[in-house]
Amino acid sequence: MGAQQLELKINCREIQSDLKLGDSVAVDGVCLTVTHFNDTGVSFELSSETYKASLFPHKRKDMKVNLERALRLGDRLGGHLVQGHIDSLSKMLQINKMGDFFELDFSLDPKVKKYIVHKGSITINGISLTVSRLREKDFRVAIIPHTYQQTSLSELSVADGVHIETDVIARYIERLLPFQKDQADSGLTLEFMKEHGF
Repeated sequence: MGAQQLELKINCREIQSDLKLGDSVAVDGVCLTVTHFNDTGVSFELSSETYKASLFPHKRKDMKVNLERALRLGDRLGGHLVQGHIDSLSKMLQINKMGDFFELDFSLDPKVKKYIVHKGSITINGISLTVSRLREKDFRVAIIPHTYQQTSLSELSVADGVHIETDVIARYIERLLPFQKDQADSGLTLEFMKEHGF
């Protein structure tokens, strides 16, 4: 990795079908651009900003990461809308095994707390999950066995860091509400949103 060019190389065999140079791939929830690939791996260039804002500087060569291709128009949406941006970093606080299921507790960054709601969507290392408990300084997600086994969540230990992306719809709503003073007849009010589950 040179001073001017940061390159991330990942060994993988599952995502190369119809992959093209310039395609977007989420790596642990961070949207990156493919710069090279072959049958055994994919390479990405990282901006210094992405490198500094992410957990990539702390990744070891043998660590697993979650990879996901960009959603195409017309594809089924199996989770929620995810952009591949890092809103904050978090740490795993606790893991509880409940039969075949798992409950994972994570620290809650105060700057994104307002975008997280109980039973709402959150992205952890690129995995679309549902908040099962929300407290002042932490939140919990419940993980089904398939998700736990097929992602890098199974390799997390207490105090390990993760990338967090909050629900983008909450951010758009926050941005729209101040404009209500100028457009009082739009119908978008706090009362309207509460009535419709927001």
